[in-house]
Amino acid sequence: MIDRKELRVNAAAMEQALSKRGEKAVNASSAWGVALSLDEKQRLLKTEAESLQAERNRVSKIIGQKKATGEDASAELHSMGDVGKRAKVLDAEAKEAEAAFAMTLLEIPNIPHASVPEGKDENDNEEIRVWGNPRHDEVPAHWDIGESLGIIDFDAGTKLAGSRFSVLRGAGARLERALIQFMLDKHADVNGYDEVWVPAIANRKTMTGTGQLPKFEEDLYALTGEDAFLIPTAEVPVTNLYQDMILDASQLPIKHCAYTACFRREAGSAGRDTRGIIRQHQFDKVELVQLVQPENALTALDELLSHAVSILESLNLPYRLVNLCAGDLGFSAEKTFDLEVWLPSQNTYREISSCSSFGQFQGRRAGIRVRDDQGKPQAVATINGSGLAVGRTMVAILENYWQKDGSVKIPEALQSYMGGMTAITPKVTA
Repeated sequence: MIDRKELRVNAAAMEQALSKRGEKAVNASSAWGVALSLDEKQRLLKTEAESLQAERNRVSKIIGQKKATGEDASAELHSMGDVGKRAKVLDAEAKEAEAAFAMTLLEIPNIPHASVPEGKDENDNEEIRVWGNPRHDEVPAHWDIGESLGIIDFDAGTKLAGSRFSVLRGAGARLERALIQFMLDKHADVNGYDEVWVPAIANRKTMTGTGQLPKFEEDLYALTGEDAFLIPTAEVPVTNLYQDMILDASQLPIKHCAYTACFRREAGSAGRDTRGIIRQHQFDKVELVQLVQPENALTALDELLSHAVSILESLNLPYRLVNLCAGDLGFSAEKTFDLEVWLPSQNTYREISSCSSFGQFQGRRAGIRVRDDQGKPQAVATINGSGLAVGRTMVAILENYWQKDGSVKIPEALQSYMGGMTAITPKVTA
């Protein structure tokens, strides 16, 4: 969440920065006004409470003096009773205002970093660079390649679970597993991440800590009878490993990688990518998470981004790097770079990783703090990104490594993970 102290002293500048989000800031603007109103109410309540305390101290002193001299203090005692009753009412109002203020702050998105470019939507994102040599010959879509090779079974997925689910068979299942292992090995053994294995279920507090709740509840799979959800990304449990903790500065940076299955209802994607495995309700992802000192956030973002890039380049998959404009930023992000891999069947680049700095936004929500140079706790900064989305990486391999004879070459970096297999070939039928 945003810094409540900064809200009090710098509200106008913060609101101006928030307005860079464009249409996404419309709902936030009303929450912003409510937050300012509730904050003012809290200040008034605090002022009145302080006045009551001063009055209690004054009257208590008089009562003590009168009792010491044997005088009647009944009037003062009666006055103290009235003050006590008002204090109870005031305390209840203050707690109510604080709870409402806290809930309102949860509805306000992160303030874009000053370096984020202006823009309304993805059409205004800035291309930073391209890498590799995209193929431009005629290549079938990945779903046709997968079905012809017998490695992706969409009908079975639909039968078992419904639309936007699939079953991987044979070499397809092995390729998925190989990609997961390759990514984890690269990040843990080369890029310096500590691997963790986390639950695929998170409670409401954990989901709130990273910004999925309360705003995006309709996109989550809720567990009936429990206040818990299937995770949409490993970012949620991995970041919240440090929920409500005060870390020592010597512990930072903390760097974790994790593989999890991810679950998203894709409530706002009706009609988009209905074929294939680009946008499924269940998908695999290897996630990178860093916890760092606030002043090191953007440096850590650049480092994490280079680690996601290393996977694409190791697999020799053409990509482009994009700097997201303010209007295309996610709710919790202050700055985001997208990696988009080339898909020849679509003759375009498609997102395969988003790498974001959240500043102290998630640290405040999840209560993750670190001591500064003076030993005072402050919210930690968090960074994360996909390293990579496994299913989309498979899509990119199927299309970029597809051969005219219908086979798909295995990237050299994956061959040892595939038991020495160099290609997936069509099954020969009698």
